[in-house]
Amino acid sequence: MPHPTDFPRDPARTALPTHLRTALWLAELGLPALPLRDGKLPFGNCRACAKSACGDRPSMKAVGPCQCPAPCHAWAAATTDPTVLISPAWARAWRQAEAVAYHPGGGGFTVVDLDNADAITWARQNLPTTKVVATTRGEHWIYRGAMQSANKVRPGIDIKSLAAYARWYGPGTEAITALSDDVRALAVKDERAPRPAAHAITVPRVAGGGECRHRTPAYLERGIAMAEQRIKEASEAIHNAVYRMFLAVLSVHGRCGCLTDAHIKRLFTAAQEKGESLRHCEAAWVNALTTLGM
Repeated sequence: MPHPTDFPRDPARTALPTHLRTALWLAELGLPALPLRDGKLPFGNCRACAKSACGDRPSMKAVGPCQCPAPCHAWAAATTDPTVLISPAWARAWRQAEAVAYHPGGGGFTVVDLDNADAITWARQNLPTTKVVATTRGEHWIYRGAMQSANKVRPGIDIKSLAAYARWYGPGTEAITALSDDVRALAVKDERAPRPAAHAITVPRVAGGGECRHRTPAYLERGIAMAEQRIKEASEAIHNAVYRMFLAVLSVHGRCGCLTDAHIKRLFTAAQEKGESLRHCEAAWVNALTTLGM
């Protein structure tokens, strides 16, 4: 994970707010970025999205983050799209920003947030060494690989990866290592039934592999075709559009056993044709599974 100063200076960016320049560098690294207010809080939803009126919650009909052009919805607003980061809709937020955050899971990383000296001591004794970033109260240990996020997994320890944001404090020290089972186990409440690896692209199916009991095959085909088309037509916030379509398909067909590898490949192909990397596709898919509790 390079430091922003490792990139050549771009004269066109020197007039931009400092935090926006950092966010653009993070985006070039593949880390979806967003502004923070008060040093650690995301900007609140706009009036149109206040109290989830836009339907951004999975319990509502329109699942997933909405397409609001403003930096709404906390971590779900994080993006690697420079045209979004420098858009007029984000300008006010960048002028008021006091820090920058990124969506670790969206970039394929996991942050173990160690909030005090005792937590750091425990990590040194129990977790694999990796890149360490000093924070205001402790340290961030960064691993390569995404997983479910979880708060208070141990005293003073949070996991920030999928569906979470972490403040950017700098590039850190030491070499980054792969996410290990020791770290994954922190977020597993019942060790007798551990969750599958975050990058395993699997879809839960009914026993024996059955057909969809509440929809016809033609309905599934129309749903996949519609998701492909909407991904292809997305003009901005591509990562969010891909996530929304993955979430929509899984919310209807993810548990009934009718999705096949061929269907999933079609969705991934449509996303990659829009410029999404395989890593981002995998992260969006796992993020959708996690949001739906699958």
